[in-house]
Amino acid sequence: MNRRLFVAFGFLLLSNQSVWGQSVLWASAVVGFSSEGRGEAYSQQYRANQILGKPNRMPQVGDNPCAWSPLYPDGPNEEWITVRFSETIPIRQIAIFQSGNPGAITQVLIVDGSGREIPVFSTAKTAASVSTSETSPPLLHIFPTETALSTNTVKVILSPGKVKGPNQIDAIGISGDSQPITTSINVYKDIPKDLVKENIGARVNSRGQEVAPVISPDGKTLYFTRGQHERNMGDPRNQDVWYSTLQPNGEWGNAVNIGPPINTPADNAISGMSPDGRTLYLINVYKPDGSVTYGLSKSTLGKNGWSFPTEVVINNNHNLHKNAYTEYAIVPDGKTIILSVQRRNSIGDKDLYVSFLQPNQTWSEPVSLGPVINTAEYEGAPFIASDSRTLYFTSAGHPEYGNGDIFVSRRLDDTWTNWSEPENLGPTINTPEWDGYFTIPATGDYAYFSSIQNSMGGEDIFRLKLYPAIKPDPVAIVSGQVIDATTRKPVAAEVISALAPDNKEHSHINYDPDTGDFKLLLPTEKSYNLTAKREGYFPTTELLDLSKDKRFREIRKNLVLNPIKTGQRVVLHDVLFEQSKAVLLAGSSAELDRVASMLNAYPTMVIQVDGHTDNQGVWDLNMKLSQDRVRVVKEYLLEKGIADNRIQTKAWGPSKPIASNETEEKRRLNRRVEFTILKM
Repeated sequence: MNRRLFVAFGFLLLSNQSVWGQSVLWASAVVGFSSEGRGEAYSQQYRANQILGKPNRMPQVGDNPCAWSPLYPDGPNEEWITVRFSETIPIRQIAIFQSGNPGAITQVLIVDGSGREIPVFSTAKTAASVSTSETSPPLLHIFPTETALSTNTVKVILSPGKVKGPNQIDAIGISGDSQPITTSINVYKDIPKDLVKENIGARVNSRGQEVAPVISPDGKTLYFTRGQHERNMGDPRNQDVWYSTLQPNGEWGNAVNIGPPINTPADNAISGMSPDGRTLYLINVYKPDGSVTYGLSKSTLGKNGWSFPTEVVINNNHNLHKNAYTEYAIVPDGKTIILSVQRRNSIGDKDLYVSFLQPNQTWSEPVSLGPVINTAEYEGAPFIASDSRTLYFTSAGHPEYGNGDIFVSRRLDDTWTNWSEPENLGPTINTPEWDGYFTIPATGDYAYFSSIQNSMGGEDIFRLKLYPAIKPDPVAIVSGQVIDATTRKPVAAEVISALAPDNKEHSHINYDPDTGDFKLLLPTEKSYNLTAKREGYFPTTELLDLSKDKRFREIRKNLVLNPIKTGQRVVLHDVLFEQSKAVLLAGSSAELDRVASMLNAYPTMVIQVDGHTDNQGVWDLNMKLSQDRVRVVKEYLLEKGIADNRIQTKAWGPSKPIASNETEEKRRLNRRVEFTILKM
């Protein structure tokens, strides 16, 4: 079975709406119902609970899986549903948003505190003024004439045989205000009037299909998936991975087929890449015979080109969708993957899920991102920006202009299940057709995405200049090498970034000097501890302070590793003290714990801990301060079980500077604790 990356939609899809400036309650619980519809297997489509909350399909019309639908369209018997609201209020109006084939509602009743059902609308006789909207979707608006009515429960009765086809109710709202309930698409504010969506041209786009752009973090290479093209490997109708490089004039160069081993005669598609641009994530699992099976793979760029793709093992990874279309987004932290699949607990056609890297290098079983993101319709084409927080995705179940619009939401905590309300990127980006696969380089200047409107044939790749409201948080690209302190040559090592001061890990990569620099994407306005580790070397940690940076930056940062050998001197950059005191600052323990671990790993090792100060103040006081500080360090190590005779101390005061004392920055370098290995 071919497992293609994109999805073609052959039916109209509708959307959620927001209410502005009104006091409106939307149904929050279903009390009871006569029957409920069924949609995709394992989904919540057409179920009674779809009537809860705001409307999902404004302003579009047509079949609506995000609405309650009785089980039998055109059935001979009455159908009903009763809903409850979070508060009891005086009823000035009831708004019923209909989908599918509207007009089958025959009666609306409110239920008072004693359980009495009071009719406020009937096709035979009504105790209210009624307005029906000719716009889409039709809105039945009821204004009860009796002003003393209060309730938190409404019952709606309809006759399916009255209107041919499915009769659906998307939402019910009540209000104590006289201003009619209205809704609007939840579009990001402050969209520039001169925003332009630009086709990136014939060097990349063709009469075939170009989808799923993946831009390298530095913004200089654009990978994408191409179908219906005569220069694809195997059947031209299948998909291949292609790429284009940015030219000095700012235009994209002629697209190049990436070739084997990434492309095979089967369907091949790109899904994401690592922050250093040297690992590609690919749809499907590659087999030695050239065939593919369901799953995710990765290929790494080395001296001899791209490696044969190896499987990324996600526990209990499966897709119950009838066409098995699966999409992935690789989060820049290197520890998280977003999936678009249908599982047994899915709300809709496909939902977004999250999976986390495990210590054994497999990935956890996917967990739903939750109902703020997912609807009873389709959610797919996910992309997480360089800040590892901002999610762009395509949905057919939120407020939209077409057959699937691009939305943005921001992660609110580290659970990955708590998100801000999705916001539509607006009619300049979204069209009446399907739009998706948003991707943004670390610079945050342009966004690239796929659309068919005004294309050269099938879907094309477009770009637009990002405006501030929809930009992700700014990041810094930190690149460099890990250097052996003795040979001054690059060495392979683990490179870890952790948020300071609590040292919570942010990203973890394996640096290989044969493939160039390491690269980290770090959100600004924070501080980080950068650590390099390699067996036989003492781990090094340096503080990178980005707390005052509010824009994109590129930073060059080499990390130096000291080999563990007799005579080696190591500066403990992260062992810090309160000003003019021998009191360790928070965060110093991590570095001292590494010293203790080294001493435990080498049970015959003896070290000398040296304390240094700058030249500010009285010489004797500086000497005393350095003595007290090395004593505190030794006591810490003794508490970790290290024998007293393995730790010598020496206080040098200001006598051995490693920099001039002319500026505060230089003096900071001189205020240090270090150790020397005396014996192995």
